[in-house]
Amino acid sequence: MASSLTKDSAGTTGKTFFGHPRGLATLFMTEMWERFSWYGMRAILVLYLIAGVLEGPLAGREALAAAIYGVYNAVVYMAAMPGGWVADRLWGARKAVLVGGIVIALGHYTLAIPSDVAFFVGLGLIAVGTGLLKPNISAMVGGLYEGQSSARRDAGFTIFYMSINIGAMFAPLVVGYLGENVDWHLGFAVAGVGMTLAVVQYVLGGRHLGDVGRHPGTPATPEEKRSVLRKVALWTGLAAAALLVDLALGTYDIEHIVNFLAVLGVVVPILYFASMYRNPELTEQDRPRVKAFVWFFVTAVLFWMIYDQSGSLLTIFANNDTDRMIGGWEFPASWFQSVNPVMIIVLAPAFATLWVWLAKRGSEPSAPMKFALAMLLVGGSFGLMGLAGAAAANSETGKVTVFWLLSVYLLQTLGELCLSPVGLSLSTKLAPKQFVGQIMGLWFLATATGNALNGWATQLNEPMGDAAYYTMWGLVAVAAGFAFMTAGKRIRALMGGVR
Repeated sequence: MASSLTKDSAGTTGKTFFGHPRGLATLFMTEMWERFSWYGMRAILVLYLIAGVLEGPLAGREALAAAIYGVYNAVVYMAAMPGGWVADRLWGARKAVLVGGIVIALGHYTLAIPSDVAFFVGLGLIAVGTGLLKPNISAMVGGLYEGQSSARRDAGFTIFYMSINIGAMFAPLVVGYLGENVDWHLGFAVAGVGMTLAVVQYVLGGRHLGDVGRHPGTPATPEEKRSVLRKVALWTGLAAAALLVDLALGTYDIEHIVNFLAVLGVVVPILYFASMYRNPELTEQDRPRVKAFVWFFVTAVLFWMIYDQSGSLLTIFANNDTDRMIGGWEFPASWFQSVNPVMIIVLAPAFATLWVWLAKRGSEPSAPMKFALAMLLVGGSFGLMGLAGAAAANSETGKVTVFWLLSVYLLQTLGELCLSPVGLSLSTKLAPKQFVGQIMGLWFLATATGNALNGWATQLNEPMGDAAYYTMWGLVAVAAGFAFMTAGKRIRALMGGVR
């Protein structure tokens, strides 16, 4: 941490954090512990589902377990939309992050209770809490750089992005080991301790944030609050009624919920973009930027649909088809979830430095070009995964070496660094002032939609086989990368000078 004293854009004076506003350190540490809790739980979720711990076990139904994993991820990120609205219209980002952190911690501690009901209640609490915290902490990072250069903001978001990966690196090693080798519920409890530390750090470091996120951008009127409450009650009631009818008819199957949520993950962003674009508060300058954001959103959906299979199908591949022996000891399959964060930690500073260095020379790739490169890289990773599937099928042992998955994760990491921190920063720059929290919610909704589509996509793996399945999606991603590259000039025009 640098020792020079500065006055940052948050209005606070004090030491800088690697040359960036001191408030970034508070948000960095909070996000690090929150991601520790999330990635720890995520690392063992599919393995827990197929282990037969729950009543009506999913053992032997790995495709369904992968679909449930994808749809749950979708629900978590879908919650970012109402979470952004709560910050923009009711509480402000500062309070939304605090309440979200507390609810997430309660969710993880609920998962630690050995009960099927507690398991699903805990997952629900984590989804609600993450929806409040995730978009709004990123929006607060953007608030620290108000009025500063695009390259400096991108560099700040890349540093912030490292916090995600430090937490994600240690989480599978600790939570994964305890869950797989000691007790599943102990693993979930340790994830809760991580979230508790996130809340403590956030409260103690709040003085460095100045006025960032303290107040809602456009407070809702009493009538708007009542209208939203009525709509929430109506749709919640309809969903509950549909579930009760399904149960009463004796036709209930968990795949009904998977399919419903997958449809919801696709329909919600379409409706939300249409609603935002028709909003009278949107200026003529903002409208083309929202159109540009749609291009980035759709590309990110496909990227995350492919990338987030690392926690489902790739984890099952690691568990069943990868030789994990070191001497006479077999390390946990969940540990593969630490590979990507380690690579991010090593490579992220180099990428941050590279973007600033290229920007000073006027040679930095445009945001559309970075997104196109991300798609080519993630497509290449699944092409390689197709070869790994073929190699496992033709192996005498039915297993391949760890180097296949390590190479796949390297390509995905390079793609992630071209897309994710850039997309976070770009969202805050393209967002209309009155919709910053909701645009950040839409950015995370891209992950939700990608995972919702996984509810269907991953079920193709079993009938197609690994080689054909991964190759198919690899080709789709590469085609999307070239398409985005071709449309780059048009997208830059819509961005209206934003880089």
